Amino acid sequence: MFPERFSNLPAYAFPRLRSLLDAHAPGGPVTHMTIGEPKHAFPAWITDIIAQNAQDFGRYPPNDGTPELLQAIADWLHRRYGVTQPVDQIMALNGTREGLYNAAMALCSEAKDGQRPVVLTPNPFYQVYAVAAASVGAEPVFVPATEDTGHLPDYASLPAATLDRTAIAYICSPANPQGAVASRDYWEALIALAEKHDFQIFADECYSEIYRDTPPVGALQVARDMGADPERVLIFHSLSKRSNLPGLRSGFVAGGPESLRRIRQLRSYAGAPLPLPLQRVAEKVWADEAHVTENRALYVEKFDMADRILGNVPGYRPPQAGFFLWLPVEDGEAAALRLWTETGVRVLPGAYLSRETEAGNPGKSYIRVALVAPKDETQRGLSTLRDCLYA
Repeated sequence: MFPERFSNLPAYAFPRLRSLLDAHAPGGPVTHMTIGEPKHAFPAWITDIIAQNAQDFGRYPPNDGTPELLQAIADWLHRRYGVTQPVDQIMALNGTREGLYNAAMALCSEAKDGQRPVVLTPNPFYQVYAVAAASVGAEPVFVPATEDTGHLPDYASLPAATLDRTAIAYICSPANPQGAVASRDYWEALIALAEKHDFQIFADECYSEIYRDTPPVGALQVARDMGADPERVLIFHSLSKRSNLPGLRSGFVAGGPESLRRIRQLRSYAGAPLPLPLQRVAEKVWADEAHVTENRALYVEKFDMADRILGNVPGYRPPQAGFFLWLPVEDGEAAALRLWTETGVRVLPGAYLSRETEAGNPGKSYIRVALVAPKDETQRGLSTLRDCLYA
């Protein structure tokens, strides 16, 4: 009665976490450090824009994004990456998760070289990558993104036969959960690999504006510099992390003309466009960098705080970007349960973000800790965590 292709998907991370922890009383004041939901203030003027355009909740919004929003995104891409992107090769998204899923639905071939297509995903990974692969009937191949590979997947290590069947390769940079950043050399090698084996790269860059010192290079930026096939790379961005607006559900996808045509066609039948007043907000938010600079400075303070508190922990690796810590422990589930029952600090076992393979589960010996709460709360949580797990 139900599709078999979804039968082997594990439970989503947060229901699993509730099953692990909620039968036990917290051992102290509850401190949430699990979900990556930004808690910094968003710009105060946003509510004014919504109020000024509230009457437009009574209108159907444009499917692909208002001309003003698409131009604001194009302008941002040029300022940020030096990329000149035609507005008809950009589409507004109802959050990047929608785009990362629907792009696979629109673009993954039914067969590659006469065989079942492959979708490559890093392991650990954002769960929508695996669900997208299942939805299009592709074979998901989970490639370890571990300390040995700089916490980014080494897709070039795969057999040529697998790469020849590959239709899509997902990559997240800055990486969730590890905070690793793909260098220009990494992108060049991956794009060259995709050109050789004729697959598309879906670059999830929603953490691109939270970094310590150097802005992460962009996949589309490198592809243009290389003169790669215009259809080779699609990028996905969001206002959730950049602007502390996870509830706005506003992002975008940009890529080649044929890819965007197909994604727009799917959206016209099955998509959920952003309400018009919220598109008006997004127009202004993409155009403003002052609040982004302020937001980034707050995260840099918390990066530095984490280094001070946890710097002596064996295996601690300061994140380059994003807002998660990927902390080594003996067993992630046992550590999360102990931390909850002894202190009330709530973190996510790394195994819940990874898939078990023949090589094991690369997240099993980690916990993910979100640095999204206000600074004082974050400091208390990190100090409590250190004293419980690493004393």
